[in-house]
Amino acid sequence: MMPSSRRLSSALLLAAALASTAFLALPAAAKDLFVVDLVNEPSSLDPQKQWNPDSYYVYRNVFDNLLTRDDDGKIVPQIATKWDYKSPTEIVFTLRSDVKFHDGQPLTAEDVAFSVNRIIDPAFKSPQFSQFNKIKSAAVSGENEITVVTDGPYPVLLAQLVKLSVVPKHVVEKVGDDAFNAAPVGSGPYKFEAWNRGSSVTLVRNDDYWGDKGPFPKAEFRAVPDAATRLADLQAGNADLVVTLDADQAKQLEGAGSAKVLSALTERIAYLKLNPTLPPLDNPKVRQAVAQAIDKQGIVEGLLGGFDKPATQMANDTYLGYVPNLENLPFDPEAAKKAVEEAGAGKTKLSFATSPVFDQRIVQALAQMLTDVGFDVEIQLTDMAAYLKRAQSEPAQQANFAFGRWSCACQDVDGVLFPLLHSSSSWSSLRNPEIDALLEQGRNTLDEKQRLDAYTAVSQFVAKDVPLVPLYEAAVLYGAATNLEWKPTANESMFLNRMTWKD
Repeated sequence: MMPSSRRLSSALLLAAALASTAFLALPAAAKDLFVVDLVNEPSSLDPQKQWNPDSYYVYRNVFDNLLTRDDDGKIVPQIATKWDYKSPTEIVFTLRSDVKFHDGQPLTAEDVAFSVNRIIDPAFKSPQFSQFNKIKSAAVSGENEITVVTDGPYPVLLAQLVKLSVVPKHVVEKVGDDAFNAAPVGSGPYKFEAWNRGSSVTLVRNDDYWGDKGPFPKAEFRAVPDAATRLADLQAGNADLVVTLDADQAKQLEGAGSAKVLSALTERIAYLKLNPTLPPLDNPKVRQAVAQAIDKQGIVEGLLGGFDKPATQMANDTYLGYVPNLENLPFDPEAAKKAVEEAGAGKTKLSFATSPVFDQRIVQALAQMLTDVGFDVEIQLTDMAAYLKRAQSEPAQQANFAFGRWSCACQDVDGVLFPLLHSSSSWSSLRNPEIDALLEQGRNTLDEKQRLDAYTAVSQFVAKDVPLVPLYEAAVLYGAATNLEWKPTANESMFLNRMTWKD
């Protein structure tokens, strides 16, 4: 049932006016070419580089991971069949022996150890580095066995290893990182066929796959930045699955009968990132004014159709580290306006970074809310690759504001708070030794109470000091052909071999 309506701020009215808009084997009936409309083309097909939705949707079908999650979110085996802790800092993984890469070479323990050591190598500069940097080493310790050693106890290790794809050592070392990214070789249910830059990526089914086969002989992932075009493609039968619908489009699709809406409330939290190293946002009173300027409930009800849920922190209640009843600064535009005026914060033009992958109605609404209280905001829209490069640069090169949506797919706040707030992370623009120490305490002990105490302090800091503003727990809305049977998951995976097609 939809929430009751309430008064929308002028920002929402403006934004609304601007907007027009069980693992399975091969099924009995299948479709030769399955077409997916993404927002952007992948920024990377190397799974150890970027980890953003448009990349992940594609490459996760090409690669197997050490561990994975089932549709209910439970950590389950993939390349690893079992694991045993030998000590709080040493874990032994037993591996499958029947897996082959797409070039026909066997996947070995050496490949798995290489994959771990590659992503933790600072010289490789993976944007995922902060999620794996507690790992000291991985080494072959048996014919089908590796041993992973961590720098102290690491309670989130298994949840992070869910995201570790296994790459072939012999290919990467032969061709180099750039060539591997351009033509990746994995062991997953689909093989890479072609990357038409700026347009599409084509995968073909791996008929020799060790696990459940994909239902489609070929899949094409297309870059379609315009949401209205994605919707039109689906309704015309030119696409079978489209991503990132908004609430209005979902309602339009539900009423048309030509396709269907698939949705799930995700682990992803939408947020407004602030850059505390640049004036006037180096003033905590100005950052607090930003939080007071934003009507989260109005955004959810007025623009998101009630599918999403206002957030008080960078986690939902399924995460370890979630803080019940966390108090946020209230929506108070008058108090925000007064603080901006007293600080002279409206005299500086503030950049606001975004990308077409995000709902621009939300960005426009946020910018208008900030303008309404006296800030001078300039939206800077770039493609996802440029957005990510800027978001991971030194704080002085980052924007004053940036819109983002974050999920660690690990159900532990370490995977969110550490990369967004710790000074060692390329994503962070915060430089606070006390917060660094709390984040390190949370990821360096197996004592759950100590972890919860540390993360409670960090979340309270975020609510009061405002290095970022959590906005809402994001729902994911897909448009799908009526013949497609697929269950969207909270971790936003798009496994082709978990789909079926019924003619």
